[in-house]
Amino acid sequence: MSTVLVIGAGGVSSVAVHKMAMNAGIFTDIHLASRTKSKCDSIAASVKQRTGVEISTYEIDAEEVPAMVNLIRKIGPSLVVNLALPYQDLPIMDACLEAGVDYLDTANYEPKDEAKFEYKWQWAYHDRFKEAGLMALLGSGFDPGVTSVFSMWLKKHKLKTIRQLDILDCNGGDHGQAFATNFNPEINIREVTAPARHWENGEFVETPAMGKKVEFDFEQVGPKNMYMMYHEELESLARFIPELERGRFWMTFGDEYIKHLTVLQNVGMTGIEPIRFQGKDIIPLQFLAAVLPKPETLGETTKGKTNIGVIATGEALDGSGEKTFYIKNICDHEDAYAETGNQAVSYTTGVPAMIGSAMVVQGIWKGEGVFNMEEMDPDPFMEMLNGHGLPWTVEELPGPVEF
Repeated sequence: MSTVLVIGAGGVSSVAVHKMAMNAGIFTDIHLASRTKSKCDSIAASVKQRTGVEISTYEIDAEEVPAMVNLIRKIGPSLVVNLALPYQDLPIMDACLEAGVDYLDTANYEPKDEAKFEYKWQWAYHDRFKEAGLMALLGSGFDPGVTSVFSMWLKKHKLKTIRQLDILDCNGGDHGQAFATNFNPEINIREVTAPARHWENGEFVETPAMGKKVEFDFEQVGPKNMYMMYHEELESLARFIPELERGRFWMTFGDEYIKHLTVLQNVGMTGIEPIRFQGKDIIPLQFLAAVLPKPETLGETTKGKTNIGVIATGEALDGSGEKTFYIKNICDHEDAYAETGNQAVSYTTGVPAMIGSAMVVQGIWKGEGVFNMEEMDPDPFMEMLNGHGLPWTVEELPGPVEF
C-alpha cells in the first residue's frame, strides 16, 4: 500500500505511470504533476483506458521549492519519483527534505549553463537525507540504472573482481523521421556533443566528442557503429567497483543522425549560451528542442529493437581464472508501444523507474542518505526486470573485448 507522486510528463514518465498502474498492489494511489497539466491529463487518460486505474494530475513548476513542498504535503506520498529534467533534481530533493519524503530519480543533476553532469551535487546531500531519516535513490533508469545493477549482479554471482567493463547501448529502431532524438532532445544533444570521458587506471581520460567509433554486431539488430561517450554511471561504477581498471560507455548512432548533428553544431544550433533574437534572449539548443519531434510522439512509427548491456571481465568467483560475461536486455519498440503507447527508449527507462520505486516503497531497498543503484542488492530488481517487460540474458564470452 503506497502513495507516489511522479514529477514530469514525458515518455519515460508515461511508461512509469502505466507500469505503476499495472501493479496496483504495490502502487495504490498514483499522482502525476508537471509544468504542463494537459500532458499529465493525456497520460492519465491513456492509463485509465488501458488499466482502469485513475491517476490524479496537477500543474507544478518543479523548480519552485515552496510550491513543490505544498503539493507533497497535500498528497502525502511515501515517495517522490523525479522524471523531470536533470536541472530540476536539486530543487526536488530540497522539497523532499523539507516535506519529509523519500526521493528517486533516473538521471543525475546537470546545471543549465554547463553541459557537465556528475554526481557530486547530489552526493553532497547524503548527510542531510541521513539526518532526516530519508532515502534518496539516484539513477533508477536503464543507463544509469539497470546497467549498474547488471554490473553488481555479475559481481555477486559470476566475478570476484571486475577489471574491465564496457556498457553498450544500441537503439536499432527506425522512427521514420529525417532527424529526431529518442529522448529529451536538449539532454540528448548535450550528452552527445560533450567531450567523451572514460575511466582508466584510477582517473577519467577525456577525448573529443564522437572521436572513437567501433562497429559491433548486436543480437537481433545487426552491425552498428557505436561511439565512446561519457555517461554518469561510469562515475558511480568507478566508486563502487574500486578495482576497476577501465570503464567505458558506448552508444550507437546512424550516419544520418551524425550528419544532421554535425550541421546543427556547425551553424550554432546546439549552443547553450543565450543569444539575442528579436529583443529576447534565447538558448539555441532549447529552440531546436522545441521544433524537433517530441520523443513521446515517435512510438507509433518506430520499428526495430534496442539492445543494451554490459560486458565485464575479471576474476571468476569459482576460482577458474579470468572470465568475460555479457549481460543484456533486448526490447522491441512495437511491443513497448502496444503495452504503454511509448517507444522502447522510453520503455527501457520507465520500467526501471517503476521497479526502483517498488523496491523503495516496499522496503526491499532501504537506507538513510543518498544512494546509487550499485549499493543495493541486485537480485530482487533483476527478478522484477524479468517479470515486467525487460527480460535479460547472460552469456560467457571467449575473452575480453578487443576494441
